[in-house]
Amino acid sequence: MSAPWWQSAVVYQIYPRSFADATGDGVGDLQGIRAKLDNLAWLGVDAIWLSPFYRSPMADFGYDVSDYCDVDPLFGTLADFDALVADAHERGIKVIVDWVPNHTSDQHPWFQEARASRDAEKRDWYVWREPTADGAPPNNWIQTWTEDGPTWTLDPATDQWYLHLFLPEQPDLNWRNPEVVAAMHGVLRFWLDRGVDGFRMDVLHALGKDPDLVDDAPELLPIPHSALNHHESTYEIVRGLRSVLEEYDGDRMMVGEVFLLDTALVASYYDGGQGLHLAFNFPPLFTPWDAGLWRYRIDEVVREIEPQGWPSWVLSNHDQVRHRTRYGSEARARAAAVLLLGLRGTPFLYAGEELGLEDAVVPEDRVVDPGGRDGCRAPVPWTGAADHGWGTPDAWLPWPPDAEHRNAEALRADEGSILHLYRRLLAERHGSTALQVGDQVLLDAPDGVVAWDRVDGGDARRLLVNFTDQPVDVAALADGWTVAVASDGTGEGAPAPAELAPDQALVLRRP
Repeated sequence: MSAPWWQSAVVYQIYPRSFADATGDGVGDLQGIRAKLDNLAWLGVDAIWLSPFYRSPMADFGYDVSDYCDVDPLFGTLADFDALVADAHERGIKVIVDWVPNHTSDQHPWFQEARASRDAEKRDWYVWREPTADGAPPNNWIQTWTEDGPTWTLDPATDQWYLHLFLPEQPDLNWRNPEVVAAMHGVLRFWLDRGVDGFRMDVLHALGKDPDLVDDAPELLPIPHSALNHHESTYEIVRGLRSVLEEYDGDRMMVGEVFLLDTALVASYYDGGQGLHLAFNFPPLFTPWDAGLWRYRIDEVVREIEPQGWPSWVLSNHDQVRHRTRYGSEARARAAAVLLLGLRGTPFLYAGEELGLEDAVVPEDRVVDPGGRDGCRAPVPWTGAADHGWGTPDAWLPWPPDAEHRNAEALRADEGSILHLYRRLLAERHGSTALQVGDQVLLDAPDGVVAWDRVDGGDARRLLVNFTDQPVDVAALADGWTVAVASDGTGEGAPAPAELAPDQALVLRRP
């Protein structure tokens, strides 16, 4: 039996506002994405994940949904979405959509009805509580995006607090209510019926909440409760979501954002094959460029996640500083690409990392995001012209650094660019079952180097990553191997060198 597509796939995250603009208004859209599908097919990605494009007041740039079953006019129409799915599938590219189940917008008709009165039909679709005797919020939970703000807002119309782990404009749904469950299952079916291949499920671990709303421990404050919430009722919710996907053929999948910085807890959401197909494990994303720390993280995934399910790997996304910026150099960003695409599991790329993009510098008067994430969301530059292929030089956010040279057109014309490195790495994966689904064995290696083998039957690859700024002798590991892909492009097709250059990474194969 062959592995499901999502195990061997490379998934490419698109933040629609910042990817490509077909209308010239400075905001990316679905037609812009559609126009760039040939670029993605050329690069070699297997699936795209679209961050939210639903109707939204945009308090949190689409993660505050006011209609789960329509496209916001900013991004286009449902017909545009259907055309995008059809065109992607024609190119062999799967489509995963972001789904935001923990909360709606406060402008969603459900919440508008719920807040109308204490007796409203949908009152119990959200989480409401009485004020304490002194008028305080029901507990000490801290809201995301603030240092000490409560996760509660007092609604003056009915004199009760409503729960919002994120912004007040994002009230939390009550997943203990069967009507909420049925309605959200219906949302999944709406998009599955339109041909989507899976879902990235936002802050999935937050759905089940302690019914007693117990205070967080004082020593954990002011950590936002969204990063602490873990309740056993979530497992049943996730099993129900998986059952909806299993009504459909074609290996429909779900990957959960489980933003708990404990890999053992992340692993529990696989739930012995009844829960998530994939779970984002974020500790590696926060791990510095250090061989010892990375070896620990790889060991941790093998120990905690692999007994439960298939791992995933990610270095950048729309919520975090880009890894090119974090690691401090293009050489390290190149080596990180080999690391990401060589580990056992499903890699997720974030649009622009194949260009080696850094975070944009965003002046104070152009800051728009409540969470300080504007820098990593800077628009992708497609050309070196003043408008960078967007039809306007004034996009919704400033351009990333050096966009006149570091853009898709210029880097595609340069065979030695990081863009071509990503393309070679993806081609190597596509040609190697060892890299796609093979076993993984960590090897003894010199200090500062992480080395491992990927093996599937007679197919084998050896990967070496130098995390130091000094050359390292790897003769014992390289003997008898040939360079398939080098992070700096040197020596490909030749016998593997006895020495790894500073911040260099290699994919080796048997001659």
